[in-house]
Amino acid sequence: MKHFLALILCFSLLPAAPRVDPKEEALVAKRRNYWAFQAPVRVEIPSGVHPIDHLEPAKRPLLEKRSLLRRLTLDLTGLPPTSLEGNYEQVLDRLMASPRYGERWGQKWLDVVRYADTNGFELDAERPHAWRYRDYVIRSFNSNKPYNQFLREQLAGDELFPGNSESLIATGFLRAGPRHVVGGNQDEEQNRQEDLIEMTHAISATFMGMTMNCARCHNHKFDPILQADYYRLQAILASTEFREVQIVDGDSMLSADTRQSRHEALLKPFKDQIKEIEKPFREQFRAEKLPTLEPQFRDALKVDKEKRTEDQKRFAKEAERQLSPTWDEVVALITPDLKAKRAALRQKMHVIDLDEPDPAEHAYSVFTVDKAQPTHVLKVGDPRMKQQAVEAGLPLVLAKDLGDLSLDPHGRRAALANWLVNPSHPLMARVMVNRIWQFRMGKGIVTTMNDFGTLGARPSNLKLLDWLATEFVQSGWDIKHIDRLILTSKAYQQQALQRRRVDADTIRDSILAVSGMLNLKMYGKPVKTPIEPEIYDIIFTEGEPDNLWPLPKDRSEMYRRTVYVLNRRTIRLPLLMNFDQPDTMSSCPERPTSVHALQGLTMLNSDFMQEQAKAFAARAKGSVDQFYQLALGRVPSTLEREQAKQFFLKGGTAEDFALAMFNRNDFIYLP
Repeated sequence: MKHFLALILCFSLLPAAPRVDPKEEALVAKRRNYWAFQAPVRVEIPSGVHPIDHLEPAKRPLLEKRSLLRRLTLDLTGLPPTSLEGNYEQVLDRLMASPRYGERWGQKWLDVVRYADTNGFELDAERPHAWRYRDYVIRSFNSNKPYNQFLREQLAGDELFPGNSESLIATGFLRAGPRHVVGGNQDEEQNRQEDLIEMTHAISATFMGMTMNCARCHNHKFDPILQADYYRLQAILASTEFREVQIVDGDSMLSADTRQSRHEALLKPFKDQIKEIEKPFREQFRAEKLPTLEPQFRDALKVDKEKRTEDQKRFAKEAERQLSPTWDEVVALITPDLKAKRAALRQKMHVIDLDEPDPAEHAYSVFTVDKAQPTHVLKVGDPRMKQQAVEAGLPLVLAKDLGDLSLDPHGRRAALANWLVNPSHPLMARVMVNRIWQFRMGKGIVTTMNDFGTLGARPSNLKLLDWLATEFVQSGWDIKHIDRLILTSKAYQQQALQRRRVDADTIRDSILAVSGMLNLKMYGKPVKTPIEPEIYDIIFTEGEPDNLWPLPKDRSEMYRRTVYVLNRRTIRLPLLMNFDQPDTMSSCPERPTSVHALQGLTMLNSDFMQEQAKAFAARAKGSVDQFYQLALGRVPSTLEREQAKQFFLKGGTAEDFALAMFNRNDFIYLP
């Protein structure tokens, strides 16, 4: 016994097996000195000098006041200015305090995280509770929530702040991307792997500016990111599952159920009438279809349910499926008069559905399970080709010990979030200040915002990037502080070398603002706006296509800001699509700017533009001065007055003049 205890003691004194494989460390070590993996170095700024102007001096003259304030207003709010009163600093303070500021920043952030109101892919089903994440983002930017808190809530709000509804909603970040949800037989292991892939890519690109997705099938070919790093990060997320979590009390849930029951009671008489109309035709379909079934299916139906063998149960189930007609097979049999009656009943149901009560409030969020499935490195990323198991860990290039992560599944995401917001992290602050710079200046200091690796662009001014990153941390991760520094610099206020077109959302919102039809209501469920018949026809459905795009009962809802319009991954408004709105299937750190014929055709001929031109013309009351003042914030020049006079003398209408104003370069381009 003594010898046995001594043996145990000897083994306990032996050094533990290293958690880091020396071969892995050797692969990473030689590339760890790349600039992005080194801590930012803060340069000294002479007193009394604007730090950005010291590090990035303006190269061109400054814009004149009116043009500068127009640029500032469009940049900060996504809307044209309604007033140019006050000096630059006063206008800047007013705009940064405006609720429009958060809406504008919200749109930018939602592009990066691939937010949409639907799943994507074939079914592209709507997500009834996802919009609360969108509202959370807008509120966070408006309240100037510290960025480190913003990140921690989105990655691990459920773990770090249990019981806090806002933090729970914030974890919708992990579910913001597309998800392949289909019916029929499922490969659950593949589905789970797809969820993990989406979360892994979102975290690495959004917060670290790393292309970890390139290490899914093999070690990264260019960056010091190992395939094991990729799956160690997945292991952190392995205990994370998706769930809609109730965020109201039991009484509120009961009240919502009661409202829904009353709504269903209103629909029931119409459903019953439709059922009676369809009944004989469903029976007719069954009678005609039965003889065509294969013999084993027909024979299985003849046997009593209680006496069927396992094979007969399976055959009977398949027979019933074949004997149950789809809606279109039923409608094809119905006589014309009954078909018209049925359609009228469905229309009445659709009218009632306009007042369908909202479901009880839930967070579109995640939760941590008590036991996570083991994580393996997957050969070529295939979940059926498992290789060695890996534990939860951080990227070796940034954490030499892979991080001190608990074996307990609970708290792993919290540990990841806390590691990311550590002031010594070399990427976190750099990536975000680079996004802020790009949002205001048009191009990032690193122009590949989601890729700070060796295939990404090098910083055009590393000293500036590092100073902003260190200032960001020292300011308490204050986004508005960095934003204000950029906007008060001469680098921002100088004349543009190449004018930038505003994005699709700003074009639509500006048109609505100028026409006087913009509804500034904030937050809430996404709204549908009218779509062209050609767009309606491509909406995929397995049901009847007679109410796929119901417009709101209150028509003013259709004219809300674009950030509140239903963002469906497979169906986009032509105006927004033609002006480069992202498809939300992948992260969009910077919207592209294209120029093509469809843009002009949409801006002149679409139903939306015709409607808005009429409203704008009515608002301007035929006054050329009003047209210019409302659209461009200035009076027309002498030449422009003469051109307008000749236009009307030749028979031009106010509506056509309004369309022309919407299509001017100085309406859709920043000064």
